[in-house]
Amino acid sequence: MNSAVHTTSSVVSPRVMIDFEPVIGLEVHAQVLTKSKMFCGCSAEAFGAPPNSHVCPICLGMPGALPVINRAAVEATILTALALNCAIPDYAKFDRKNYMYPDLMKGYQISQYDLPLSRNGWLEIESEGVTKKIGIRRVHLEEDTAKLFHVNQTGAASLIDMNRSGVPLMEIVSQPELHSAEDVKQYATSLRQILRYIGVCSGDMEKGALRIEPNISLRPRGTTELSATRTEIKNLNSISAMFHAVEFEIARQEKILRAGGRVAQETMGWDETKGVTVPQRSKEEAHDYRYFPEPDLPRLHVTREWVSEIQARLPELPKAKRARYMSELGLSAYDAGVLSAERNVADYFDEAVRAGKEKNVPPKQIANWITNELFARAKGDIDTCPIKPGHLVDLISHLFDGSPRQIDYTVARNILDEMIATGRDADSIIDEKDLGLTMDYNQIAMTIAKVLDANPKEIEEYHSGKEKLLNFFKGQVMKETKGKASAVTINVMLQEMLAERRQQSQ
Repeated sequence: MNSAVHTTSSVVSPRVMIDFEPVIGLEVHAQVLTKSKMFCGCSAEAFGAPPNSHVCPICLGMPGALPVINRAAVEATILTALALNCAIPDYAKFDRKNYMYPDLMKGYQISQYDLPLSRNGWLEIESEGVTKKIGIRRVHLEEDTAKLFHVNQTGAASLIDMNRSGVPLMEIVSQPELHSAEDVKQYATSLRQILRYIGVCSGDMEKGALRIEPNISLRPRGTTELSATRTEIKNLNSISAMFHAVEFEIARQEKILRAGGRVAQETMGWDETKGVTVPQRSKEEAHDYRYFPEPDLPRLHVTREWVSEIQARLPELPKAKRARYMSELGLSAYDAGVLSAERNVADYFDEAVRAGKEKNVPPKQIANWITNELFARAKGDIDTCPIKPGHLVDLISHLFDGSPRQIDYTVARNILDEMIATGRDADSIIDEKDLGLTMDYNQIAMTIAKVLDANPKEIEEYHSGKEKLLNFFKGQVMKETKGKASAVTINVMLQEMLAERRQQSQ
């Protein structure tokens, strides 16, 4: 943010103008999509279940209960780290992060400290017209905490639901290399997209499956030293809320510095209704948690063979897929972005393109039908669409294949509606209803002449400037042909024959 303020080394002075730059790092907590919890066999599908119904002595923190590592969660974390270009060390271990809070029954959280599962990655984003490579400090694995519900009855009270306690949780920590709310938005959007693409997290912020916490400070622009004081924002349930919270917090800190004050290091909450950040508590540092190795869990040996096996599961990621759609398939940047945004849509499109090669249907035609026609009918959820990619390609192919089943665009759209309603394929619908375009040019010309002969008054009005009457003539011809002639052909021939009649009348 470009703002001029007065400062000295510690206290703002009215005699020196300084432009401040936001410095932002993100801590992202992503619930891992596994069947069971991180260290026990309880179901990890905690959201929406009756309170305290997915619990056992381990996730309740009962004395003597011993944890067992969830291999699937470890592999999901390594897969995420590989997608974010991280290095995977040979060894990792779990640690106890000690703090007292009602949502932590044991009095500590099993997490990772000095030997995480990965380090030193990066994520490339497009922000404000510039490509930026944002460093990833680490991707590590821990257990989630219980969930508190604050209520007011006779007095202030809190209820605890332990279902979420012990759900596998990845923490993805960026370097403090983001410098605007737009940077934060693009980073969070790209990261969420990757997590959903590789199938490790639902990315649902409203349900708490993805929690993004920005750490924000300001420094004089042009310097490289990080501020010793920063704030962290919590309670962000959407990327939009995060964007506005970061914008507000940057402005709030700048205002304090301009007034000669100092920004307190604290954890802030986001009040969506008021659109402001509010103090919650002083912000902790790593040494406050008194980390020490988890004595009940062995050190993990991550072999190169294991890493290679996990690496082989990585799908083509969104950015690479988008680039391929543009370079190899000739799609526009917009279409490529839409079709690569969600993996299920991209998979559908890729399968349709493979089917289209056999029928000579261009990828651009397939892209248009998916983004314009299929999306409109599936209401954005292609998983609910009963039409298989190959069947969609069959329908599109009949627009220009020159066979007895050739149809025009209007008929094709109607057939698509029936395919969705009944699950039938295009060929059977065309054959049953005899929808193929069987009229040749001579038949179409004779029909147009018949319509024009029957409407001399309308022809005169059309030639006098009422060009909207063209739709009237088209409607009459379409009615006469009963859908057996191409609408495009009718339109072209109709205009030509109207022009000829005008010349004849002059």
